[in-house]
Amino acid sequence: MFLFFLFQVSMIDIGVMSGATIYIQEDFKLSDVQVEILVGIVSFYATFGSAAAGRTSDMFGRRYTMALSAAFFFLGAILMGFAPNYGLLMAGRFVAGIGIGYSSLIASVYTTEVSPASARGFLSSFPELFLNVGILLGYVSNYAFSSLPLQLGWRFMLGIGFVPSVFLAVLVILVMPESPRWLVMQGRLGEAKQVLIRTSDSIEESFQRLDDIKAAVGISASCIDDVVDIPKQISHGSGVWKEFLYPTPAIRHILITAIGVHVFQEATGANAAVLYSPRIFEKAGISSSDQKLLATVAVGVVKTAFILVATVLFDRVGRRPLILMSLGGMAASLITLGVGLTIIERSQEESTWLVGLCVAMVLTDVAFFSMGIGPMCYVSSELFPLRLRAQGMSLGMVVNNVMSGTVSITFLSLYNAITIGGAFFLYAGIAIVGWVFFYVLFPETRGHNLEHVEKLFGNLLWKFSPKKYDDSFVDDVETTQNA
Repeated sequence: MFLFFLFQVSMIDIGVMSGATIYIQEDFKLSDVQVEILVGIVSFYATFGSAAAGRTSDMFGRRYTMALSAAFFFLGAILMGFAPNYGLLMAGRFVAGIGIGYSSLIASVYTTEVSPASARGFLSSFPELFLNVGILLGYVSNYAFSSLPLQLGWRFMLGIGFVPSVFLAVLVILVMPESPRWLVMQGRLGEAKQVLIRTSDSIEESFQRLDDIKAAVGISASCIDDVVDIPKQISHGSGVWKEFLYPTPAIRHILITAIGVHVFQEATGANAAVLYSPRIFEKAGISSSDQKLLATVAVGVVKTAFILVATVLFDRVGRRPLILMSLGGMAASLITLGVGLTIIERSQEESTWLVGLCVAMVLTDVAFFSMGIGPMCYVSSELFPLRLRAQGMSLGMVVNNVMSGTVSITFLSLYNAITIGGAFFLYAGIAIVGWVFFYVLFPETRGHNLEHVEKLFGNLLWKFSPKKYDDSFVDDVETTQNA
């Protein structure tokens, strides 16, 4: 748990950049377009990390992929902290972006593969929690360093991220166990058995999980060898993309659903609310830099608090109800925010209650986001079968980063073109489309063993089918939970 805290706190850069741009723009005399590129380009850079991370983690393991991402975070923080000009600052963003791409994928895959079915939603949503903690710490560091001289303040804001990355790299190598599912894919059954014993609710469950994983890889349940030979196609993740290009109905349904999670998580504008919250609060009528940064800290606090709620509810309420509630709440919040900002923009008089309404709606939007669609980005790795998981999540994270970058890099231009209220009306419309998408296509996966989740998929219109899915395989863990 502590390792994952460090892992996601290493992504402190995301929160830092929202406030640091105020000072970077003044120091380097940047235009709004240059600021947009500086903020948003990191998501496009992250696509390189996401695209490579799936194959890297299949070949070298989840643990060493995590250590590699920490190295990118370290180098990126150093480059940005010492950047003498805009060009080298962008170079640092490129390196940090690759680290973000690696970390986003491997955090999801690792926690999903290590977690028992009874707590998989809880544990799989923790990367989003710690990501939010990292963002919050970034906001706090912005406020703490804002009193330093202009040329030093933003450098400390961006450079401080090297500290957790050093601890992370050391502890991952010395302490963190490898994913048992990756170990089985390499034929290292004895090591996988020991990890499963440590991470299961009981010895019996660890044996059942091991048998399920062996069956998924094609190893006989009666095999008791500690090491077995595994075909390279399985151990190195070869041939995965052929299955994606020519999918079965179940894999096609999984792909559409998983990619939908990543599209709607970002296309609803959550990144704009986080990265540009000082600009939004300025448009709402808050002029003081200190007050804008304090209001931004409130965004981080709310995001962190409500992701805690989601970690508890994912395994109690389920994934599907939380996603629908999340997108519905976001749509209502974004519409109200758009109305408030439109009235403020067209009014000649300052109205305190409208300012308060807009701030409250930003906080409400990030709260609903954090309770459902936000952490589902990480939980979605459970949708893919073992043989496709790492590279399937790689594809999902590439889509996620492209959407995130598109939202981040176009927000200022978008609200200049259609007004800031119009921008949030657009995001609200996308949230409504997302609600319909998940209502129709997303089956509940709570309580099912990873090796069984694939059987929930295969009928794109399952919601309107007399037989929604075959529930005959529901495992003993779910039965025990419902007892």
